[in-house]
Amino acid sequence: MNKLWSKGKDSHQLVEQFTVGQDRELDLQLAPHDVRGSMAHVQMLQSIGLLTKEETEQLTAALQDILKVAETGGFIIEDGVEDVHSQVELMLTRKLGETGKKIHSGRSRNDQVLVDLKLFMRAEMQAIAQLTYQLFQRLQTLSEAHKEVLMPGYTHFQIAMPSSFGLWFGAYAEALTDDMQLFAGAYKMVNQNPLGSAAGYGSSFPLDRAMTTKLLGFDSMLYNVVAAQMSRGKAERALSYGMASIASTLNKLASDICIFISQNFGFISFPEELTTGSSIMPHKKNPDVFELIRGKCNRLQSLPNELTIMTTNLPHGYHRDYQLMKDALFPAITTLKDCLVIAEFMLQHIQINPHILDDPKYDYLFTVEEVNRLTLEGVPFRDAYRKVGQQVSDGTFKAAKQVRHTHEGSIGNLCTAAIAQKMQAIMTTWGKA
Repeated sequence: MNKLWSKGKDSHQLVEQFTVGQDRELDLQLAPHDVRGSMAHVQMLQSIGLLTKEETEQLTAALQDILKVAETGGFIIEDGVEDVHSQVELMLTRKLGETGKKIHSGRSRNDQVLVDLKLFMRAEMQAIAQLTYQLFQRLQTLSEAHKEVLMPGYTHFQIAMPSSFGLWFGAYAEALTDDMQLFAGAYKMVNQNPLGSAAGYGSSFPLDRAMTTKLLGFDSMLYNVVAAQMSRGKAERALSYGMASIASTLNKLASDICIFISQNFGFISFPEELTTGSSIMPHKKNPDVFELIRGKCNRLQSLPNELTIMTTNLPHGYHRDYQLMKDALFPAITTLKDCLVIAEFMLQHIQINPHILDDPKYDYLFTVEEVNRLTLEGVPFRDAYRKVGQQVSDGTFKAAKQVRHTHEGSIGNLCTAAIAQKMQAIMTTWGKA
């Protein structure tokens, strides 16, 4: 097998298979980022005299060709080639001969994979942020469209007080702003340049790390070379916490929808083509999409724990254990993006029942409204509470199905614009690569 570290003697085949694992397949997702990292490294090597201008131009042109292949999905890691880094260097050497062999000067595979992962995570986080923002906008649109439609609110899963669809949709929109705050913090951790840390102890070459930081669009560099290597695992865990936070909000939304769509509630519905049926019950319209969102997001919320356990007892420096994080993280990123896309699509077609509170079983939602009305008229609160409670006990309570909520964030004052400004502030400070 072609390896960057080979000294002429092959590993045993069984050892080869066990240590490589799924790396070659997962590395295909890193290919464009590996090439971009190499392009920046090549320019830096010329600036410190390790490459001539002609060699730099040849390497850059060849790398640009490889990048086009990688971006269009045609990049492959050939049989007998260990990983993406070896494949790129092999392609350069085939095309440019000895010049292709110079590209690894001043680098270790350790900082090379760190750069690839940071660039990969950065790009995926930007994609997740945009999908989350689209879902946020959908929820805000629905909140405004249905702000006059009342629905029951629950505590202890018992009928409690009036709510509204505007309040319900808006709650999930604002919950996403908290998720994005956490996600943006993780992004700042990820968006630091480790290139130049080599195997974790720097290099005797006069590397210009500030140059590669600028060329690759990082906010800053991880200055201490040992700290740069220690960021492996830490960055992935930070990302996983941000992903789990978004997944938690999606999970709760999906759980609500699975309840509200049932015949016992009948608060919402979806077109038949967006639900599934039963093999023996012709009346069924099952919320399979949201059940799967709920299940997938439960799994995503276990990701931080999985990555933490995988890396928690490792001393500083590189360890092969880190390779296993890709097995967990890469599919999880795809899952979260899929859940965000399908959730936003489904909500485009949600149908609201505007007559829920016509059912007399919801009359007691308005007991607090009546207590508050009496209190505003001068009746002491505790006396008003006892009076309405007695009416409930003897069956004489009559609901005036009106709400008079005016304070910020209540049924009558959703603060949609303020919540939008909060999210936009997060998005503008997100950072652009």
